[in-house]
Amino acid sequence: MRPAVALTIAGSDSGGGAGIQADLKTFAAHGVFGTSAVTAVTAQNTVAVTGIEELSPELVGLQIDAVVSDIGVDAVKTGMLSSRSLIEIVARKLEEHRLEKTVVDPVMVAKSGARLLDPAAVEALAGDLLPRALVVTPNLPEAESFVGFPLEDEASILEAAKRIVEMGAKAALVKGGHGKGAESVDVLYYRGRFRHYRGPRIPTKNTHGTGCTFSAAIAAELALDRELEEAVERAKGYVTRAISEAFELGKGHGPLNHFPSGTRVG
Repeated sequence: MRPAVALTIAGSDSGGGAGIQADLKTFAAHGVFGTSAVTAVTAQNTVAVTGIEELSPELVGLQIDAVVSDIGVDAVKTGMLSSRSLIEIVARKLEEHRLEKTVVDPVMVAKSGARLLDPAAVEALAGDLLPRALVVTPNLPEAESFVGFPLEDEASILEAAKRIVEMGAKAALVKGGHGKGAESVDVLYYRGRFRHYRGPRIPTKNTHGTGCTFSAAIAAELALDRELEEAVERAKGYVTRAISEAFELGKGHGPLNHFPSGTRVG
């Protein structure tokens, strides 16, 4: 029997908490077979990124071709795409292989607030990749980068979600993890309506890889043939449990527990 298959197109995190490593663990936790196309290799831990080397667009494209042509792919997530050329090759391959269940995690802003993409790459992300996305999952700073205005209240967040869909994505999930208050509220705009997903804001510094994990969980649920709104709901519950049982590893922001108690496989 063929299992559900998900593909992550992202960078490697040597610390194991984010990127390809987090995605593959998340796929496994959902009973989904994980495949990968590595876009960059990083030297990092819970404290800092000390080195990064981007792979060639040609090799990234070949990895995608190799997986799709032989194994097949039910859903995709994209993560760290650090240059315009990488974004363009990924967008082209998504279209070429008709990979429609695609979750785009726009890794644009570091936890420190530093911008990770230059203006040309941001333009390519908006113009080339978003139109290939079933759903794009920006956090608040990333959503601000897309729309060009501050997200200071619910009205501005709703407007940002609509604007991002107008850029070409079928749906936008603006995540509230960077917000304030007792709850972390994520807002989905899909098919002309809004839906709010609420969860407790967990007091912990061990949140490394949360965005990667959330988007990978959505992709896993889509690979299992869930509808988008249900996929987001189930992924929200999973990532909340993963944060609540996060590991005390390293001296900085520790990783989530990708196999928390209560994980339902499949």
